Amino acid sequence: MTSIDVQSLTKEYGTRRAVDDLTFTVRPGRVTGFLGPNGAGKSTTMRLVLGLDRPTSGTATVGGRSYTALQEPLRHVGALLDAHAAHGSRTARDHLRVLAASNRLPARRIDEVLEETGIASVARRRVKTYSLGMRQRLGIASALLGDPEVVMLDEPSNGLDPEGIIWIRELLRRLAAEGRTVLVSSHLMNETASFADHLVVLGRGRLLADTPMREFIDARVRPRVRVRTPDATALKAALARHGHDAVEHDDGYWTVHHARVDDVGRIVSGAGVPVLELAADEGTLEQAYLDLTATETEFTAQPQEA
Repeated sequence: MTSIDVQSLTKEYGTRRAVDDLTFTVRPGRVTGFLGPNGAGKSTTMRLVLGLDRPTSGTATVGGRSYTALQEPLRHVGALLDAHAAHGSRTARDHLRVLAASNRLPARRIDEVLEETGIASVARRRVKTYSLGMRQRLGIASALLGDPEVVMLDEPSNGLDPEGIIWIRELLRRLAAEGRTVLVSSHLMNETASFADHLVVLGRGRLLADTPMREFIDARVRPRVRVRTPDATALKAALARHGHDAVEHDDGYWTVHHARVDDVGRIVSGAGVPVLELAADEGTLEQAYLDLTATETEFTAQPQEA
């Protein structure tokens, strides 16, 4: 199994420190979401892992080796950092043919990844005629060409239509289920929540979190329970006896803050309160992320006065 290991990694550009003493490990068998505000250092970190930039200090290795030391690197690491990386005058097939030849990959892999990414029918068209979504699919095809153990994708959902977003979600889950190491940078919180098992979160180049996604959310968003009943008086009285308050909403349901659905269920059942709806109102990744990064955002729009 192959991990990405980042140890005390720092990158400075003049007086600006883009990456600040980062240490984390991306492990196989799960999808790791790589999050942070604009300017947090995500893309720089990925470039350092791939040997496209040199660190000021520290190391970034794949399977214990630097990327630049890998022979035929596409067999080990597949990456998409820029959907516009392919030369516009080449066809998709020619682009993949060059990559396959330079890494001594079998020609059959070209057709396999073209089919897998859904662009086989346009493989002989020049890349400059492609939409952003088609370019993204070509970039992912390039990343998968060597059947690598490690896959790194930067904003892979950009430009994809709804069908494409569902496809990339299922692809990421499958790659992780096959035991691969998958690192995905994204600014789309709802989309990240649909595929990530683990999160690494940066802010101003520093590590803010390295934790399973559910733990990340539960640690920052207090649990709530949603209740709907025809007997609000009985509901409030039963909850009050157990130290809970209920807040009514305009469309007729009640919210019980700092409570678990099992606890509220036992309370209302024991009191004989009729219940029309009882559900956990779980916190979202977006809520937890904004709570953590509120002071780490470099660019913030100010609300306009009415």
